[in-house]
Amino acid sequence: MSDAAQPTAAEVRAAAEAVKTALDRHLAAVERRSGEEDPAVYDAFNELAAAAEAYDELLYDRYDEVTPFEIPGEDTMPPYTGPEEPSALSVLIRRDYEVAEPQRLMAQARRVEAADGEGPGAETSDTVHGALGLLFGEFEPDEIASRHKEFGLEEGDSTLWVTAADESAEPGEWLEAPFEQVDPQRVVCRFDVSAVFDEEFDDGLDGDEGDGDGDLPELDEDLDTDLDTDLDEDGEPARLEADR
Repeated sequence: MSDAAQPTAAEVRAAAEAVKTALDRHLAAVERRSGEEDPAVYDAFNELAAAAEAYDELLYDRYDEVTPFEIPGEDTMPPYTGPEEPSALSVLIRRDYEVAEPQRLMAQARRVEAADGEGPGAETSDTVHGALGLLFGEFEPDEIASRHKEFGLEEGDSTLWVTAADESAEPGEWLEAPFEQVDPQRVVCRFDVSAVFDEEFDDGLDGDEGDGDGDLPELDEDLDTDLDTDLDEDGEPARLEADR
């Protein structure tokens, strides 16, 4: 997209305000719903989805940023049939990673062992599965997600589902099979992140080639070049962030 075709900051902010307005209208429609098939709720839902999509596109065009959520459409999830006033909920999260740099992963695990006083040479950090267990036991999943490159990982798809329940489960009730009995019709909301969304966006841009708008700016492919070069002779990162 050429600079002349970029949306203005005012247009992006106007789109953000449209999302806020659509949120208020959706909530008002839900509060006034006359039944589970109330058309006003569906209309408000569709308006909110359209406003969010427009804002996401303008935000990307102007700032190369995206929103961290996607409103589910009717073609991805069945209609919600759970309780209108849930007394309990479950949050289901899946994040996929590729072990892109095993040596970096194990080097981080050795540093954790050293900090814990176990000393070098512990068997736990000498295998990939042992290093993964050590690191995920040491760091919160959200911190690993935000610092995945430091641990030699590459992000894949991720999703978060919020499901409604009539009552809380008994302690230990579902631990043996925590993800087997998810009812899609009780999903209150979901938030998906996937490279496929970027591919769909790129496909749309490819269809506009040759329209005289100019060349697309190239995006940086590697934002972690400094870290990749700061390895000591043992293959360990020369410097780690102090906060955990």
